[in-house]
Amino acid sequence: MLKDKTALVTGSTSGIGLGIAKALAAQGANIVMNGFGDVAGPRAEVAALGVQTAYHPADMSKPDDIAAMMAYAAEQFGRVDILVNNAGIQHVARVENFSVERWDAIVAINLSSAFHTARLALPAMQAAGWGRIINVASVHGLVASVEKAAYIAAKHGIVGLTKVIALENATSGVTCNAICPGWVLTPLVQKQVDAKAAALGLSNQDATKLLLGEKEPSLQFTTPEELGALAVFFCSPAGNNVRGVAWNMDGGWAAQ
Repeated sequence: MLKDKTALVTGSTSGIGLGIAKALAAQGANIVMNGFGDVAGPRAEVAALGVQTAYHPADMSKPDDIAAMMAYAAEQFGRVDILVNNAGIQHVARVENFSVERWDAIVAINLSSAFHTARLALPAMQAAGWGRIINVASVHGLVASVEKAAYIAAKHGIVGLTKVIALENATSGVTCNAICPGWVLTPLVQKQVDAKAAALGLSNQDATKLLLGEKEPSLQFTTPEELGALAVFFCSPAGNNVRGVAWNMDGGWAAQ
């Protein structure tokens, strides 16, 4: 379905971003990856799906790095047809104790980076008459929790930015939507489950229920593969008139 399209996915060397990159690659899209840590392994996983891959190490807190990444993607594949803004970081503290440096970093990476990638991707999408911008927000773009002020402010901002981009391109072939996951089973989250199980002497299953029970009524994780399938839907003909939504995959979290 996405043969000859190019997708750029930020924060795609692990977790949600890698899941989305693989789902788009399975539909034939060439993938520009970005992120830290192991690059060769995740890139090989994507390339094994029969598409071309590229990688750029942009620091998503730095506008100049982002501009270089977008130029690199255009040099490699002509233009970015599908932009997935997924890169993000977290820090937990009460507002009065929240580090100013951590606030600035979270807002830069979780919110401002999506503005910078979108503003640079949109002209080519508009000229081509087709484009998809998918912002990975969070259920915390819809509701709040304590001690996550910067993250929640940034994710609420992502939902607002999504709506503005969608409205500004409403009569074009360019759409913009947000995905709002609840708890997602990534390697990082699995480590939290394992640590909780060890600390409290619980089975992995009971530790999972304890972690999920406070917020997520389904008592099950969303998977990167499920989020990837939603991204594919947004890119499909069925998604042509889905514009400006904040689509939560949160096991009922925001329904409470």
